Amino acid sequence: MNRILELKIEEDMAEKSIKQILTGYYKMSTRFINRLKLTKGITLNGRVVNVTAIVQQDDIMMITMPIEFSENIVPTPMDIKIQYEDEDIMVVDKPPEMPVHPSQGNFSNTLANGVVYYWQQKEQIFMYRPVNRLDKGTSGLMTIAKNQYAHQQLADQIISKELKRKYIAVAHGYIHQDEGKIDLPIAREEGSTIKRMISAEGRQAVTYYKVVNRINHFTVVELTLKTGRTHQIRVHLSHMGYPLVGDWLYGKEEPELINRQALHSYYLEFTHPVSKIPMRFTSEIPEDMKKLVGNHINTMEQKE
Repeated sequence: MNRILELKIEEDMAEKSIKQILTGYYKMSTRFINRLKLTKGITLNGRVVNVTAIVQQDDIMMITMPIEFSENIVPTPMDIKIQYEDEDIMVVDKPPEMPVHPSQGNFSNTLANGVVYYWQQKEQIFMYRPVNRLDKGTSGLMTIAKNQYAHQQLADQIISKELKRKYIAVAHGYIHQDEGKIDLPIAREEGSTIKRMISAEGRQAVTYYKVVNRINHFTVVELTLKTGRTHQIRVHLSHMGYPLVGDWLYGKEEPELINRQALHSYYLEFTHPVSKIPMRFTSEIPEDMKKLVGNHINTMEQKE
């Protein structure tokens, strides 16, 4: 089913062009507007119009977004924890050790496979568009957009820093400063398709941290991202001498402690891309991370 946005033109919008409404009120990109033009997805009072058309008070403008679907994603039944869903977005709580996208060796065991299957069972068709992505071993909150417009709006919120993400991690060592800022550029490590490193030639990466608890040889730390580089938290903490517990890539595998890096996306905040309602979600800390430090890690859930 097509997603349709309907807008009754108010007095302060009158005498503006449709393009001005689309770029001003809806904050649509030129690329998306051009796509709507090609699909004849813009009507005014029931008639297909050009974006140069001028609107008047009480006119009804409708925007029809075409149906899209994800090809080559095998629908696979799996348990997906959905915190919120409407016709534009989903907020899911990704378990650890689940990839976000299919890739070589991961064709049917990813979040994408489970989400597409879930939609199929509801007789719905959408394109799988993750907004904030998580590494395979990182658990927690993710947003998935169901259409191009919602994805564009949320991607813009990441750039403008309106979409806020907070993580909780368990790191090796004793972080002495109670809070701080790590501002070190990150680049792909030469000869590797996966690993990143600190490099003056890399892209700016900024992570803010706040110590929650120090237990034995571990530090429980809350992290907030200003930028969203690949493996940013893992690279920054490892470079500072505090690798995440269980991080096989930037620390070491520690199956006796945990089977993945001890990192969880526990807080997500953004403005709904269509309704403009503020949205806020929290996620419980997974049991495998709690086992590392006991109930001390629950401080974050109580704060929020």
